[in-house]
Amino acid sequence: MTSWRTSPYHRQWLLQQADGLFDFFQYSSLNPKGGFFDLYDDGRPIGNLRQLHATTRMVHCMALGHLLGRPGAAAMVDHGMEYIWRGHRDQKNGGYMWSLDDSGPRDDSKQAYGHAFVLLASASAKCVGHPLADKVLADVTEILETRFWEASPGVTSEEYARDWSKISDYRGQNSNMHLTEALMAAFEATGEGGYLGKAESIASFIIGKHAAALDYRVAEHFDAQWNIDNEYRGSDIFRPSGSTPGHWLEWARLLLQLWELGGRRLAWLPEAADRLFRNAVKLGWDHEKGGFFYTLNWDNHPRLRQKLWWPATEGIGAAAWLAARSSDPFYEDWYRRIWGFSAMHLIDHAHGGWHPELGEDLKPKRGFFTGKPDIYHALQACLIPLYPAAGSLTKVMA
Repeated sequence: MTSWRTSPYHRQWLLQQADGLFDFFQYSSLNPKGGFFDLYDDGRPIGNLRQLHATTRMVHCMALGHLLGRPGAAAMVDHGMEYIWRGHRDQKNGGYMWSLDDSGPRDDSKQAYGHAFVLLASASAKCVGHPLADKVLADVTEILETRFWEASPGVTSEEYARDWSKISDYRGQNSNMHLTEALMAAFEATGEGGYLGKAESIASFIIGKHAAALDYRVAEHFDAQWNIDNEYRGSDIFRPSGSTPGHWLEWARLLLQLWELGGRRLAWLPEAADRLFRNAVKLGWDHEKGGFFYTLNWDNHPRLRQKLWWPATEGIGAAAWLAARSSDPFYEDWYRRIWGFSAMHLIDHAHGGWHPELGEDLKPKRGFFTGKPDIYHALQACLIPLYPAAGSLTKVMA
């Protein structure tokens, strides 16, 4: 089977899709008072709330745009880095606050999930030579080490109040997964092996220990002693109960990247990536209508049947990485199948961007989100297949 990833037409199509995403998000998102607007379905700005993960993801994506040679992307990186440092950063207590509006902090908690993306943004900014990159990178690295990192299990804790008092005993894999992505980017940007060591530690704990014991299904929620908490009930947006096939797919790609960056030392990583991907498409894909169910119960039946955009984007990235290292047509077939579903149902050809959520009829629905979430997941799905499966996009694009 000829790879779409080497087809000149498909590669041109991917770049056109990436351009469409940049066009939708770049020109309407910039908030002149700092940070970025969220956007309605048609691209109009929503309110004035700036959440840390959205600010930092925009910086990361606009750094990718700058590496591509997109005019104006560098100004977006500069705008975002200034707001990370002078807006989200807690000048008194250290760390980075979750959300702000024009009046100041709205949610001043310190979340590991958000700090992971500060690390990613600063690593990406360093790759394009931003003057604040080293300062932010050093600052967030120290915060992660002194406030969040738990050396005994080798993973990160979750959440604290503004003064670093404890909010809860909750521990989660989602923040650790995104920290793994960010740690690899920081390793590539700096060459400092400590970042890679932490990434390998997290992968070993979350996947090598726990997912492997669950037949390569990813446990999402843990208690303070890092025991799996399958009874946890949290926010369906950030902490849904059950297991999330989109995260199995995301981990599949990250494990292969970790294997490459570590000099292919850890032999268990490629097999684990394959098992996670195959389970996700077997159990998580709706084989009648298409698309990935959002969450599964532990009996492998859908719990939340909505089809969100981001699991499809992560499936594309994982399939591209797996297809790059294997001649098995299974991965190419799934790469095409997921893109086909996305093109027909998730990409908003009328207004730009991707529909964030589909109902049972595969029509866009309003549920978890207002407007269109940020550019991050969809842009990476468009760009990952265009470059060698050898590292973070900021590294292979440089």
